[in-house]
Amino acid sequence: MAEKLVVVGQGPAGLPLATRAAEAGFRVVGLDDDEWRVKRLNAGEPCVEGVGAAELAAAHASGRYIASADPADASGFDFCVITVAVRTRDGAPDLGPLGTAAGRVAPFVRPGATVVVETAAYPGTTEEFAGPILERGSGLRAGEDFHLGHSPSRAEPGNPRWRIGNTPKVVSGVGPASLRAVTYLYGRLVRETVPVSSPRVAELCALLEAARAHLDAALANELAIFAGQLGVDVWEAAEAAATSPYGRSGARPGPGLPGSCLPVDVAYVPWAVRGRAVRGFRLVEAANDVNAHMPAYVVDRIGLALNRRCRAVRGSRVLLLGLTPVEVAKSLCRLGARVRAADPRADSRAGDLLVPAGVEVVEPDAAELARADVVVVLGAPDCYDYDLVQRASRFVFDTRGRCRGPNVERL
Repeated sequence: MAEKLVVVGQGPAGLPLATRAAEAGFRVVGLDDDEWRVKRLNAGEPCVEGVGAAELAAAHASGRYIASADPADASGFDFCVITVAVRTRDGAPDLGPLGTAAGRVAPFVRPGATVVVETAAYPGTTEEFAGPILERGSGLRAGEDFHLGHSPSRAEPGNPRWRIGNTPKVVSGVGPASLRAVTYLYGRLVRETVPVSSPRVAELCALLEAARAHLDAALANELAIFAGQLGVDVWEAAEAAATSPYGRSGARPGPGLPGSCLPVDVAYVPWAVRGRAVRGFRLVEAANDVNAHMPAYVVDRIGLALNRRCRAVRGSRVLLLGLTPVEVAKSLCRLGARVRAADPRADSRAGDLLVPAGVEVVEPDAAELARADVVVVLGAPDCYDYDLVQRASRFVFDTRGRCRGPNVERL
């Protein structure tokens, strides 16, 4: 019989992993505490970026994938991967979701089973936080009776080139036997595994990758502010810089912190060293500050653009293409704008992307675009017809560099 894999969390990291594992021959249970999401997945609706309807249909057709909200369905697993997202609260990581996930599967850990944490957190989380919860719930010892490891998630929803199967996977384990078990699991799912000496190294690797992307975004965002003041098109400069063969030159500005966990992951770095190190992580803290202030800057630019068109923000009809960062929608509502939003992830029940009060979710058809005083290209998903956006809209404020034309102002 095929080996059983439980993937805890069926969001942007968990669902692609689950469907890939079903394709590779595992019997997969996608465990998620959101019953509405579970119903949608079992009805063939992916509901997250990174997995299309065809991929989910293939997983169901194989008979090797099912979504469930019942922890009892984890019984008898050979492998378990925890992918739940961790947020911050009052400047510190809130490990509650990870603790809940570990507690749900702990009673079903048996001798020889393997548990992998993919949730990004500060170095030491797997061994010092998740491990003890699993041990208490199972009565077994991590690294001795069952295998425990960490493998950073490298999922990038919407990237057509790099998918789970061809993206190298960093793997680690609590001891040599755990490392072998974790390497075996991912060796069935990806083309290349990269073993490291401990879960702490793997966790720091995840933070390093997130920090690098975060710093790139902060630099591009700060340049966008200066470019706007100088009357220079920052997007043209960024496109030219991307042709350099030396190092990373592909950073693009944006409206603020991405909708993913990346900025939260980066915040773990200064939090983890606070009180332990001689100096703080000043570079990351500065990047956090720049990126956190971008939504306010975007709202200011929208206000100035409307003012040039003899319109006030109050009473203006604003259509947002994308709802993240959500602070933009909230600020516009507070200023009295009539805010509509088009985002395939937007649903008050979904949990991952709540719709703020005062925002109406609509379809971005030609009529809706034409009625808006300003259409704001805000979110990252490439699910909009940008040619239609440019043609049908009276005015477009583009924070993502997707549109061009006489009626378009770019960040």
